[in-house]
Amino acid sequence: MKLTERNIRSLQLPRGKTDHLEWDDEIPGFGIRLRAGGSRNWVFQYALGDKHRRMSLGTTTPESFKTIKQGNEIIKLGIREQAAQLYAKVKLGQDPAGEKTENRKRASDTFEAISAKYLLAKKESIRSSSYRETERHILKHSKPLNGLQVANITRRDIATLVGTIKDNSGPVAANRVRSTLSDFFSWAMSEGIDGVENNPVTSTNKYVEFSRERVLEDRELRAIWKHAGDDHYGSILKLLMLTGQRADEMASLRWTELTVTTVPEKRVTDTIKLPQINVSAIELPAERTKNKRPHIVPLSPRADEILSAQQRRVDGDGKLREFVFGIGQRGFSGWSRCKERLDARVFKELREVAEHHKDQKLLARLLKVEELKAQIEKTKGAEKKALSKQLNRIWWTHHDLRRTMDTVMNDRLGVLPHVVEAVLNHVSGSKAGVSGVYNRAVYLRERTDALNLWADHLLSIFEDRNNVTSLRRA
Repeated sequence: MKLTERNIRSLQLPRGKTDHLEWDDEIPGFGIRLRAGGSRNWVFQYALGDKHRRMSLGTTTPESFKTIKQGNEIIKLGIREQAAQLYAKVKLGQDPAGEKTENRKRASDTFEAISAKYLLAKKESIRSSSYRETERHILKHSKPLNGLQVANITRRDIATLVGTIKDNSGPVAANRVRSTLSDFFSWAMSEGIDGVENNPVTSTNKYVEFSRERVLEDRELRAIWKHAGDDHYGSILKLLMLTGQRADEMASLRWTELTVTTVPEKRVTDTIKLPQINVSAIELPAERTKNKRPHIVPLSPRADEILSAQQRRVDGDGKLREFVFGIGQRGFSGWSRCKERLDARVFKELREVAEHHKDQKLLARLLKVEELKAQIEKTKGAEKKALSKQLNRIWWTHHDLRRTMDTVMNDRLGVLPHVVEAVLNHVSGSKAGVSGVYNRAVYLRERTDALNLWADHLLSIFEDRNNVTSLRRA
């Protein structure tokens, strides 16, 4: 019999049976299952090789036969149309029951669920500062993807997301999130996540970034050093100025990373040989550096003096503290608050200098800084971020100290470029690509001389020039 809305009402469970299947005469495998207790369910049964598969298509009701539409779009087919489609798939050699199971499994593979596993894997393989960046990219910036199945995320989804981030947070943030998402999908493919066959980030736009080129003037360096103070923030800031290292490397400095290193002897000519010397140094392991390479930072006497002044403290449990700076479970973390207070003192100092020397250019810049800060306090969201970027371009950031050291060493102090690269732990120029594989020289003596020369240069700016003894470069 043909199963219709009218005749299914008269169907009864045969006498003596607790379970019965009534099949449709027109659509092979389509039927209704009657069970003791009164339940009725649609079923579709078919053969797959030498096995039989059966699918439940839902509870039997008169409404089952109705096709639901919304405008011109079909929301749900009637039960007979559903069964006809399933039969057509079977005729084409497909496995509808297997697809249903697979789709149900994939439905739980949302971006939110899979990204949680990705973050767990990354936490064990990258340094803490990089993980915090990755976590922010996934949990904050990529939140609009949470409800989507990973296998169904398209290139358009990624392009839309990255474009929105670019509008709200700028091209740099957009590119960093794009890079993290690309790594996420590559990881998902290597983990065999069902349905992830390609990386949807591929071929999406990468935005042009404008690198910051701010090099601080001597009077700015002098004001920053003068007002930095000797607390943890001030000590870190002075170490950044003296060593040119990255902010997190100094903020998360461990006591175990303070050491004395040996600078081997060096023969200059057949008759001149520089003796072996021991110098205080910071020895950063590979997992603490951006390029994943261990790095030795020879300390000038002034930098060594700052670190020697730090007290070894204990944590709440009475154990010796691992980190030189900061409190709690990490190193120093109060950057924004401390810099805000320092900025006020530096701003006042520079204004007095500008007024005393009638420096209209500096006065105009300070006025612009004041205006931008006032605007930032009154705005929110994307506009506030845009104003903050304008402010950073004309004011100063912690990373400017590193760039200033790089520039002055090359342009004014005559330090050779490959030595500057070694000091900053850059992988470029003489240490990049194939040449870097063969060039394993660490230039430890040259780095020591360069950092002493740089410290001498800084102290000549900060202190009475007549009381500073010049250091000679070897």
